[in-house]
Amino acid sequence: MNNKKILIVDDEPHIRALLEQTLESLEDNGTELLFAKDGEEGLAMALHHLPEIIFLDIMMPKMNGYDACRQIKQQTSSYVVLLTAKGQETDRQKGLEAGADEYIFKPFDPDAVLYKAIKLLNR
Repeated sequence: MNNKKILIVDDEPHIRALLEQTLESLEDNGTELLFAKDGEEGLAMALHHLPEIIFLDIMMPKMNGYDACRQIKQQTSSYVVLLTAKGQETDRQKGLEAGADEYIFKPFDPDAVLYKAIKLLNR
């Protein structure tokens, strides 16, 4: 997993911290964890760092996750996982239409997120 990157984009500091704790064991294998606090910053970091995986919140200031996802998917090959409390089927469909590869609802199971990241980094 050397030199791989995971970008976490969420405006909630406690969600960023939870994901950091969940994924920190991957750093032992050389995976770099990157963080952004809103969609605009997340888009800029995605285009600059080209992470393998992006965990992206939907409801954020400056640019929502749908718009960020759409632009990221047009310009990178990053695997985008939308992480959101928006649990309606219409919300999930909107995320998939924006190009998201996957949709995970909050609250999420940290072990499932770690397993998903390991599986994606090893593909």
